[in-house]
Amino acid sequence: MRNEKDLSLWPKAGSPFATAPLSCGHGSLLRILFCAAFFILHASLFTPQAHAQLNTDRLITIGRSALYYEDYVVSIQYFNQAITAKPYLYEPWFLRGVAKYNLDDFAGAERDCTEAIERNPYVVNVYELRGLARIQQQNFSGAIGDYNRALRYDPMNRSLWHNRVLCHIQNKEYDLALSELDTIQARWSSYAQAWSMRADIYMQQQDTTRAIVALQQSLDIDPYDGHTWAARSIISLSREEWKDAEHQLDQAIHLIPKNGDYHINRALARYNQNNLRGAMDDYDMALDLEPNNFLGHYNRGLLRTQVGDDNRAISDFDFVLRLEPDNMLALFNRGVLLERTGDYRGAVSDYTKVINEYPDFWTGIEYRARCYRRLGMTAKAELDEFAVYKARLYKHLYGTDSKKNKRGQRKRSDRDPDKYNQLVVEDELEPEREYDSEYRGKVQNRRVEIDFMPMFALSPEPPEPTLNTHRPYDPLVEQQNERSETRPIFVSNAHISLSSTLSANYFDYIDSLSSAVDRAATVPLATRLVMARAIVRSCLQDNEGAIEDLATCLSIDSTLTLALWQRAVCQAKASQFQWAEGKDVALRQASAMSDMNHALALSPNNPYLLYNRGCLYAMQQQYDLAIADFTATLEADPRLAEAYYNRAICLLRTERAAEAVSDLSKAGELGIYDAYSIIKKYRPKASSSLGKE
Repeated sequence: MRNEKDLSLWPKAGSPFATAPLSCGHGSLLRILFCAAFFILHASLFTPQAHAQLNTDRLITIGRSALYYEDYVVSIQYFNQAITAKPYLYEPWFLRGVAKYNLDDFAGAERDCTEAIERNPYVVNVYELRGLARIQQQNFSGAIGDYNRALRYDPMNRSLWHNRVLCHIQNKEYDLALSELDTIQARWSSYAQAWSMRADIYMQQQDTTRAIVALQQSLDIDPYDGHTWAARSIISLSREEWKDAEHQLDQAIHLIPKNGDYHINRALARYNQNNLRGAMDDYDMALDLEPNNFLGHYNRGLLRTQVGDDNRAISDFDFVLRLEPDNMLALFNRGVLLERTGDYRGAVSDYTKVINEYPDFWTGIEYRARCYRRLGMTAKAELDEFAVYKARLYKHLYGTDSKKNKRGQRKRSDRDPDKYNQLVVEDELEPEREYDSEYRGKVQNRRVEIDFMPMFALSPEPPEPTLNTHRPYDPLVEQQNERSETRPIFVSNAHISLSSTLSANYFDYIDSLSSAVDRAATVPLATRLVMARAIVRSCLQDNEGAIEDLATCLSIDSTLTLALWQRAVCQAKASQFQWAEGKDVALRQASAMSDMNHALALSPNNPYLLYNRGCLYAMQQQYDLAIADFTATLEADPRLAEAYYNRAICLLRTERAAEAVSDLSKAGELGIYDAYSIIKKYRPKASSSLGKE
């Protein structure tokens, strides 16, 4: 009798599946029917090699789901297959363009949109996306052409008008832009952003008085537009009205908290009001949001120098010099810090590079002489000191006015070494131009500011190692791996961003599993193979295919806890996607809850199932029930940081900030470091609620 454990699904020559006969064993009618059912099920599903059997509508639907969950590489795989099967359809070309646009492949997105237009030249969304792709490539005239064509078919599409005006502004076609704004405001009189765009034009024309009036009009209509507050702050910064600029940036940051540039600008306003602590906090926050921000590191290095935090200031200038190795002012600042920390040779090295670039930089020569003295290099020190003496004598005799080493700010392009200790600002502070787009980041825009951690599911990929020492472990999963002939499975709530290579590997793996199902000698073996296929399909965002496979497994054995677990997660994910598509999801959510309850009846103390049910309740805004489940989760496994985090979010939504901060602190301690930024935001509310108590 053949041992099932000898079967392998890894692609190898001479694999047992290559020769294993299909055997239904001793004429068992049940087994014959079961094998036939699997054959029919397998025949109805696609493989990349059998294009005639592809269900193109289903491929497009799965690709849309992958787009929703931001699995852009995976979605491209599905759209590739749809295009191969039916290249005359415009939709997969367009949707693949959406995926490429979100991967910053703007040229590829433009090409795919062009292909879609050739197949159907009457779809407005395609012109809109191609216009956005062209904008990202600085082809504003091409984008205007796309918007012109789209507006023929949809003349009341305000987003198209909005983007075309911004393209005219980029092309410096200000009269055309103002004319189109007249049309926009005649049609949509309460459109606040039209006034903001007017202000942008006036600022480009150096008419700040009219720009201020236009921005105030915009804020009167919509006081909750953070971009407008930020644009108003730019005028205040240019006029050195620091207090007004700080207030305006306070409003912008309150409304758009995750924009690093706003924190950089507010830091400048605070610095000029001698609020060094506030400025430092802003630079820290800006660098949390944008770790590679040049201005953030350079200016924070200067502030750290002023307060004596020399070693950390050196690390900031080290980072700046990795970004811009030829930045002489950063190099000189690092030299000053190295001298202050006793590294005189390092300081001399930095000073010398700067002096070679600026031979008349007397401050640098004087500082180098001082280092030479401390190193005992008297001859070199005297040469530098004599050079400085001659320069000062020349100034005294002829009255030349050396540049003052004034503290303040300098333009980024200003390379005057005497301004080495001044804060840096961009050469031109321009308002951020926001193009109307439902393509990039639409999922994030739909989500609330603070979202829940995702459910735990079965995955073919192990969770990535983190500083959090806790690793998901479930005995049922280990038992499945011990008796399974497939690749191991893991418990994970991490979103797996699949590369093109890994996603292709998984598609091949699904094919090998399907072939193995056809050749399976026993019902238990076939069930395990189908379960494995379902898990891989869910990883590839084919939730409907996974649900079908899991339903097959549960029709054979309704007590398979792992199948119930995974199907509940797939049902929940499918419901989120369908909700985004505007469909009724009540039945699907009820099915997910039914599966989760059934799984918990079979495994009542499983912390991951309790946690997942809490997530389902949270999705339905039943926060008290969710809190109860997260509490039960922590009783079963006190190390599950995600349960602390999600319970905290539920507590925040039920206005129990003090309890939430405690949970967030524990979540941060266990490795979810985003919790600390939420604590900063909600700690004042927590303190006030404690005071009331």
